[in-house]
Amino acid sequence: MSVDDLTYMPAWRLAELVRSKELSPVELTAHFLARVHTYNDTLRAYLTVADEHAMESARAAETAVMAGRDLGPLHGVPIAIKDLSATKGIRTTQGTLIHKGRVPDYDDLPVERVRRAGAIILGKTNTPEFGWKGTTENLLGGPCRNPWDLRRTSGGSSGGSASALAAGLCPLASGSDAGGSIRIPASFCGVYGIKPTFGRVPAAYDGPGGWRPLSQNGPMARNVRDAALLLQVMAGPDSRDATSLREQPPGFVSALEGSSVHGVRIAWSPDLDGRPVDPEVRRLTTAATEAFQAQGALVEEDPPPIDTNRLLDVFATLMLTDLALALGPSLATGDGVLLPPKLVEWTQEAASWPATRYTAHLRELEWHRWRMEEFFQRHDLLLTPTMAVPAFPIEEAPKLIDGQPVDPNWGFTPFLYPFNLSGQPAASVPCGLTADGLPVGLQIVGGRGHEIDVLRASAVFEAAQPWNSRWPDLDPGGYQ
Repeated sequence: MSVDDLTYMPAWRLAELVRSKELSPVELTAHFLARVHTYNDTLRAYLTVADEHAMESARAAETAVMAGRDLGPLHGVPIAIKDLSATKGIRTTQGTLIHKGRVPDYDDLPVERVRRAGAIILGKTNTPEFGWKGTTENLLGGPCRNPWDLRRTSGGSSGGSASALAAGLCPLASGSDAGGSIRIPASFCGVYGIKPTFGRVPAAYDGPGGWRPLSQNGPMARNVRDAALLLQVMAGPDSRDATSLREQPPGFVSALEGSSVHGVRIAWSPDLDGRPVDPEVRRLTTAATEAFQAQGALVEEDPPPIDTNRLLDVFATLMLTDLALALGPSLATGDGVLLPPKLVEWTQEAASWPATRYTAHLRELEWHRWRMEEFFQRHDLLLTPTMAVPAFPIEEAPKLIDGQPVDPNWGFTPFLYPFNLSGQPAASVPCGLTADGLPVGLQIVGGRGHEIDVLRASAVFEAAQPWNSRWPDLDPGGYQ
């Protein structure tokens, strides 16, 4: 087996080869670190590369294999961790100059579980400051670039994880999603990502911040089975997170066996409540729904009862109030000069809002969740475009989509935040390339607690229209 064969090999297969002693964790880790050092200066997918830590972990993993010890499901498999998650002994910046030298003495809860499963942490992936926007630029490490077109954004805020996956700089990556931050970069970079049901994956609950009750950690991968495997590792109750679901998670990997959508009731909405959509995105996602019909699903166009403008007010209120709370101490000490001016402006505005605004939007949040529960009594799944557009040039968010004016801050993401507010699982599955060779994602939304429905549908689509045989053509000479 050539070492180059490892680059895009599924993570589940790498784990099998390590377990059977056909593949050395040391050689595997060294392979991915070498790719990181070849391409990362241009892509900026990683903010921190943990060479020594990774190789030390790999040597320990190899010793465990050779000694015949019990091995975890990801034993010896390299992984990239989004830099919003604390990692013991590895720099964790949250994408900000404020924390440029921070090295935590603890792991966030999903990282604990990843380590326990035997994975090797390669480093920390790029993210905007505190994950505040849907593209990945910051004052710390520069913009993260899309491997399919270096002039374009990778999306955000898990942009580094998606870029690293698409470029073959890791076989698995973690992400987090409070308003689309797994699904945006998954769509733009042509990888798979799923935002689990709110509470499915626990996270540290030790102070202000974290975008409660919106954010969920989740897996990003190059195929559905890998994502299910990583979700299995990350999911499950933890008393340290008051919002974590108390029941044990189902078997996500085993549930993929014999996946079918025959007879599954699927709603399709190309634009929710009439949001503008790029014509190529509309064409590719509409064609994707036909693949589900061909597999026996009962597909009908039926938009959910969503007012995206009203929900954007709710989302922005919850998000910015939370950021104002988290960043208040930094702004009070003068560290605001280390943050993007727009982020400072937004958080200062949010700090002036009356409590009645927050309370009114919490009430609307409850009504929205009820409406979604009612909708999913009639349907098992909902399909929409993941993004309204393909990846755009870095820091040039569209002001027009299909000839209609949109807010450049939010206009390209109207299909995502409604399902953070409802707490439902939602995935982005690659469904084709534009004429310019840019990936487009299809969003698959399930009922609360029904990640298995989303994963099975994703697996059926993956089998019907495989996407993981084509990846960006990386020329080392052009990446120096």
